[in-house]
Amino acid sequence: MPRPHSDLAHQSRGRDLTADEAALAVALERIFAAGTHDFAAVAQQLSAQAIVAPASRSTHWTVDLLETELTAINASLDEAYAAHGFGA
Repeated sequence: MPRPHSDLAHQSRGRDLTADEAALAVALERIFAAGTHDFAAVAQQLSAQAIVAPASRSTHWTVDLLETELTAINASLDEAYAAHGFGA
């Protein structure tokens, strides 16, 4: 049976996002949509919103932490895709 079209949005995921990853994604979308693109300002807004970093569990965001967390999430999603293939 064919997969529903709604699956196509997440076809490159080998697993679902964790609750913390999803919260970070929503916060980042909101911050970027408001016109903030400078990573220092993004980190400052994540801290102000007390968004929990998925790996470190910190709510004190810096540019370095943002890069570290996004890199870790990407690596984890790549690993899950390699192990499980099409969509979670």
